[in-house]
Amino acid sequence: MIRFARSALVVAVTSGAALAVGCSAAPAERSSDPSAPGSQSASGSPAPPATGAPESPATAAPVGEPRTLAENLAVPWGIAFLPGGDALVTERDTARLLRVTPAGRVTEVGRIDGVSPSGEGGLLGVAVSPTFADDHRIFVYFSSARDNRIVRYRYDRELADPTVILDGIPRGAIHNGGRLAFGPDGYLYASTGETGNQSLAQALGSLGGKILRMTEDGRPAPGNPFQNVIWSYGHRNVEGLTWDRSGRMYASEFGSSSFDEINLIRKGANYGWPEVEGTGGGPRFTDPIVTWPTSEASPSGLAYAGGSLWVGALRGQRLWRVPLKPDGTAGRPVPLFENRYGRLRAVATARNGSLWFGTSNRDGRGSPRRGDDRLLTLKP
Repeated sequence: MIRFARSALVVAVTSGAALAVGCSAAPAERSSDPSAPGSQSASGSPAPPATGAPESPATAAPVGEPRTLAENLAVPWGIAFLPGGDALVTERDTARLLRVTPAGRVTEVGRIDGVSPSGEGGLLGVAVSPTFADDHRIFVYFSSARDNRIVRYRYDRELADPTVILDGIPRGAIHNGGRLAFGPDGYLYASTGETGNQSLAQALGSLGGKILRMTEDGRPAPGNPFQNVIWSYGHRNVEGLTWDRSGRMYASEFGSSSFDEINLIRKGANYGWPEVEGTGGGPRFTDPIVTWPTSEASPSGLAYAGGSLWVGALRGQRLWRVPLKPDGTAGRPVPLFENRYGRLRAVATARNGSLWFGTSNRDGRGSPRRGDDRLLTLKP
């Protein structure tokens, strides 16, 4: 039975925020898509903090005006930066891998073979090897006709030597996860969804509803908690991964009908789905550090810059800024650019510290505007 934290519910209601009663625009990504001290509800007052520490001054810091980099894209899903500052960008439904310069020039690197786009599946995450200058390796996460998989390529002017490093990740019409990112430890992390089959999230024999950690060959990374590629479990659908300056890992996660989440990810931890949504799971589960009513978020892309987490909201149609305190807990989230650009999905931090983020208005759930989909950049 799903349990909801009474305190989080009270905060959301007393602040005047409307709680979603059912699934958002579509059942999938409405998904959207110990209780941590300083945990916040984005809609109102913080949950009672353990220390009474003040919020980060970053809460009130000004934010610059976004600038459009590229237009007329089709559901940009993942962004990863090459050493020179250009970005590799995936398009979910076309299976195109694009290269975008900081000046906004767009070229097609190639189309990824084997992608079978449907529902929320398609060409999803992309990551660049931390030793790209030497090995020219890039990685993509995509939905094939039978599973989700991670494929390694060599990229030197063109794509070559495709190698499947991990397959058998459950796929479905919804909740395919798909984010790829290298951590500060040099290992590759991937987020997966439970494809609407809730039991997969708690099953350590399944790769669904997990965060995975692996070598560049797809083997379990040293120190993994379960002698396989699983790093954490009990997830519904994680589409955002990032690390702060201290090396702490965070993930954004779609809720069902009550609370979306940001979680501080710890080795081997169980984040509760489907037994709990939001906070209040008790000692068996790890609570999120931030929750939102599902009408305000559907959090997808996640990045760290300037002392804050930055979260792209699909249903919420805004960019959330979540200041972090020195201990890694969250200050009060700040909504930015509400309803200005529509659905926001991909968010990434460039090598010069700027943020790149992309719209997702052509994904079948949005209302495309002139120039959609687009990539924008922002100086935090």
